[in-house]
Amino acid sequence: MKGLKGKNVLVTGATSGIGKAIAARFAVEGANIAINYRNDPEKAEDTEKLIEEMCSQVKGCGGKEMRVEGDVSQEQDIIRMCDEVISKFGSIDILINNAGIQIAADSHKLSADDLDKVLSVNLRGSFLCAREVIKHFLERGNGGIIINVSSVHEIIPRPQYVSYSMSKGGMENMTKTLALEYAPKGIRVNAIAPGATETPINEWSNDPQKKQKIVSHIPLGRTGNTEEMAAITAFLASDDASYITGQTIFIDGGLTLYADFLKPWSAGE
Repeated sequence: MKGLKGKNVLVTGATSGIGKAIAARFAVEGANIAINYRNDPEKAEDTEKLIEEMCSQVKGCGGKEMRVEGDVSQEQDIIRMCDEVISKFGSIDILINNAGIQIAADSHKLSADDLDKVLSVNLRGSFLCAREVIKHFLERGNGGIIINVSSVHEIIPRPQYVSYSMSKGGMENMTKTLALEYAPKGIRVNAIAPGATETPINEWSNDPQKKQKIVSHIPLGRTGNTEEMAAITAFLASDDASYITGQTIFIDGGLTLYADFLKPWSAGE
């Protein structure tokens, strides 16, 4: 895709699932990748191996890589992480806010600590990462790109996951607010909202019965994969999407199309 080769990309939560696939896709496009991990350097190595494997099949693929430790729920970790990437690569051109967690609980039983834990990673952490790279973008004066990895649950309520839904709903408005505020400075901010995607965070991925139940609610009749999420992320960060900002792209097989209306029904039937 246009404009990605040689760009410096920081991907948070890049050691598994969608983040791992995003890191690999940007490497295939010729970007330099900063692989963020929290406390699992071995998983960062797995991401590097995936990048090596994918790039072995693509001519002219891949740039530089680096691992960067950091817990996005900790402000000082975020500041240090961004400083390390800028020091090693010279700049950050693209931030992918991917790190996220979820905790299941009946809403009336959700502890304040668990609520804070989810919000501190998914929403507060994403904002602080965005804040730091925006400072950098403004200082160097030639714009930049932020892609937030949200979820269909920014608009679909999810019982027993109220903290996750709250965090993604907040991410939607954060995306729009930052996009509007910094558009005059050449900074684009967009989001992707994956639907049912086969990743380690989704326990149904390896359970055929649970998976089929989920598929029954998806108009396209299947779940998504991480490569599909990574492809749209790369598009939004590319020059091909240079006139897009403040948008959330839903990658969900039609899940947000009120799938229960696929077959006509009414109160009288």
